[in-house]
Amino acid sequence: RERRGERCSVSLFSGFRVLGLYSNHVPHALRYHKKHREFYVVTSVGQCFHTYNVNRLGIVSVSNSLSDDITCLAADRMLVFAATGRLITAFARNKEVVMCYHGHKQEVRLLLPLGDQLISADTGGDVIVWDVQEGDVYLRLQFDPASFDVSAMMHPSTYLNKVLLGSSQGALQLWNIKTSKLLFTFPGWSVGVTVLQQSPAVDVVGVGTATGRIIIHNIRLDETLMSFTQDWGPISSLAFRTDGPPVLASGSPQGHIAFWDLERRQLVTQHRHAHRTAIAAATFLHGEPLLITNGADNAIKVWIFDQEGGAPRLLRSRQGHSAPPTSIHHHGNDGKNILTAGQDGTLQSFSTIHERFNKNLGHGSINKKKEQKKKKGLSYEELRLPAITAFSSAAARQSDWDGIVACHRGCLAATTWNYQRCTMGVHHLTPPAAHKTDIATVTAVDITTCGNFALIGTSCGRVDVYNLQSGQHRGCYGNDGKAHSGAVRGVATDTLNQLTLTAASDWLLKFWRFKSRKQEDQLKLHAAPASMMLHRDSGMLALALDDFTLLVVDIETRRIVRKFAGHHGNINDMTFSPDGRWLITVAMDCTIRTWDLPSGFLVDCFLVAMAPVGVSLSPTGDFLATAHVDSLGVYLWTNKSLCGPVGLRPLPADYQPSEVTLPGVTVDKSEQEVTSEGVDEGVDDAYESAEQLGAELVTLSLQPESRWKSLLHLDIIKRRNKPVAPPAAPAAAPFFLPTLPGLTPRFTLPTTTEKETQSKLVSWGLMSQRSEFSSDLESALDSVDRPVRLLKDCGPAALSVELTCLSSEGGGASSLLLAFIHMIESMLSSGRDFDLAQGYLALFLKLHLRSLSKDPVAMAALLRLSSRLEAGWAGLRSSFDQSLCLLSYTKSALL
Repeated sequence: RERRGERCSVSLFSGFRVLGLYSNHVPHALRYHKKHREFYVVTSVGQCFHTYNVNRLGIVSVSNSLSDDITCLAADRMLVFAATGRLITAFARNKEVVMCYHGHKQEVRLLLPLGDQLISADTGGDVIVWDVQEGDVYLRLQFDPASFDVSAMMHPSTYLNKVLLGSSQGALQLWNIKTSKLLFTFPGWSVGVTVLQQSPAVDVVGVGTATGRIIIHNIRLDETLMSFTQDWGPISSLAFRTDGPPVLASGSPQGHIAFWDLERRQLVTQHRHAHRTAIAAATFLHGEPLLITNGADNAIKVWIFDQEGGAPRLLRSRQGHSAPPTSIHHHGNDGKNILTAGQDGTLQSFSTIHERFNKNLGHGSINKKKEQKKKKGLSYEELRLPAITAFSSAAARQSDWDGIVACHRGCLAATTWNYQRCTMGVHHLTPPAAHKTDIATVTAVDITTCGNFALIGTSCGRVDVYNLQSGQHRGCYGNDGKAHSGAVRGVATDTLNQLTLTAASDWLLKFWRFKSRKQEDQLKLHAAPASMMLHRDSGMLALALDDFTLLVVDIETRRIVRKFAGHHGNINDMTFSPDGRWLITVAMDCTIRTWDLPSGFLVDCFLVAMAPVGVSLSPTGDFLATAHVDSLGVYLWTNKSLCGPVGLRPLPADYQPSEVTLPGVTVDKSEQEVTSEGVDEGVDDAYESAEQLGAELVTLSLQPESRWKSLLHLDIIKRRNKPVAPPAAPAAAPFFLPTLPGLTPRFTLPTTTEKETQSKLVSWGLMSQRSEFSSDLESALDSVDRPVRLLKDCGPAALSVELTCLSSEGGGASSLLLAFIHMIESMLSSGRDFDLAQGYLALFLKLHLRSLSKDPVAMAALLRLSSRLEAGWAGLRSSFDQSLCLLSYTKSALL
């Protein structure tokens, strides 16, 4: 049963890729490829790292996964080093593990490549110098974390075999790693060192501290040149500009970046909220006015300095959700874009085609009138709306007005968004002033198919209708202004805007006329609904109840037509297949289940490591998208039923699903490095068809028709392709013309040599050596697979030569003729290569029928073969006649 369950658990969907994962809190590493003359940035995304080209920020490589999350990254000209816990791993070609370094007893937190050595430091005070090629420990330094806790390290330029170590106590030490000697100790500034960075000037380094102080220090003279103070907490990163202007960039835990002029010794500009979280790393490209930053907000950004005043602007970026997405839906009818709303309050669109088509619609904000109060003391966070809890989109009129409506956590008003402008809309859909006294929040939204109206359900039981073009309130459902006595959990409208459906916590499903807003019917449920989903084309309404069951209601008959039970946790989301045949649900029990509506059975179920919170199947049915708890990405699963036949069998009630690994990131072929190899793709065990499905059936060879259809017409083909006149070779003239002896020069004719007088006809004795096919045919007693395989590799002309050489005139023997008849009989009895057997036999009889008629043994073998042919063809003709009769009846009968 377990083996059957594992096979069935992934029979319908298989992992394809993940969207929206770009970076985490680990500082990035920068590489320069000399052959490509291009910079590459390496970022960590958990247990693997991604490599992007800086020119387009296109992903070029994805590393193999490690056993644990990556804690730090470093890169040199050839390798990328990643630390996971106490283990350090070296990767070649940005993907393959080539070396592992064992020796640390605590978690590694710092890595520094230095020529043929790699320097690493852990939290226990050990600093190890490794031989990169051999993987051996070259030097081990031990520090007491209480007196010198290594928190930063760097290699000063032009200082051969030297490394500068910084400590959380504030002191600095300069070591020679070749002689294992402490060269100098800098007393420091009585504050912890967080960053050490080499400046463009020799002997000068930048020191970032835990109090926000930045110190520019000359380590040769032990002299502080200048210092700055940042008001945003500890210094998380430092970067010196190398293309001319003496500018220093400093990052902060709040996501701000400050730029300092080293000549004027003052602040040039500051860029607030460059990232939503702490700046993990900031690096200037050598000789270019470009700054690369990454942070834990799942973003990589490239800034360019081309404005007056020294302020940067965002040149390009790759960013996803900084907090896990909670709701996902496909936008449009092509299934190429997925709208996602996350706990970070942003609404984003991810493209399944290429990352350059991704869109960030931004974060919801309060009304513009209140935004003016920002100058009066409102903070940046107070201007933002809470996270989106639910949204609905329609592409019908998105070019004319806003086509997305969203509700926010704890907010009374719903917001509109414009997909084409990638901004928040102009309307805040708020109930009329007479009903604002009700303490309520928006809980459900829906947009009609035409894209003109939005329906808003609230926690007090109201269901209001708004015009999306004007944002005006057009009415509400219910006589007393309330459609339900409890919180509305879902609203939906049919395709023609004739019917409105609402479900609420009062255990009622109500049917309303859309235009008159009068109630027509209601359905009492056995539990409170948690959410609902309407498939407009089929008129099927799915309801997820609080008791973990599912109901399917036909809105035409207004009856419950299906009831499903099997989930063991809250049902978070559900979606229909485009044809309305499947209902796919996800729940907190970490399962993704597929229910077949016509049969009423569970046909597919698999388990994932993290509970899914959102699901959406594309309108084309090719991809299933899921969002999961504590995961920033959107995971895509391919629908295998579109690629080939998938046998879906009903699963038993006690079925135990097996866990499936979440898909990873794939590499875009257009962005892939020449030196890098493609990403490993999981190769599933493909189903291999049997050579023969049944003894009563025949199997064709799948060879081109030209291999066997033209065998009987080779003479006609040769005669048709014969040239009109053979090409005439030019007369060969000798380099020195022969002359006769004498006083008068006279030329002589060339004499006929003995070689030219020889006959050019080759006797049959020189061709007595048999071909490989003839030898295998004569030695094949039980199995004729090898001779048949050799004939399959021959073209029509070569096949004709092989069959001609079977007779005694062609160098063969009568035994070969009998062996060939036996081979054809074996092919017919097995039922395989039926078309080739017929073609080979026809050509064989055409060539050798005259000689076979004189051999009584061969004639007896041919008579047996003829009877087998007639019996086999009679069975086939009966099957053909039966099928043709059935097809004719189906086409003509009135069903």
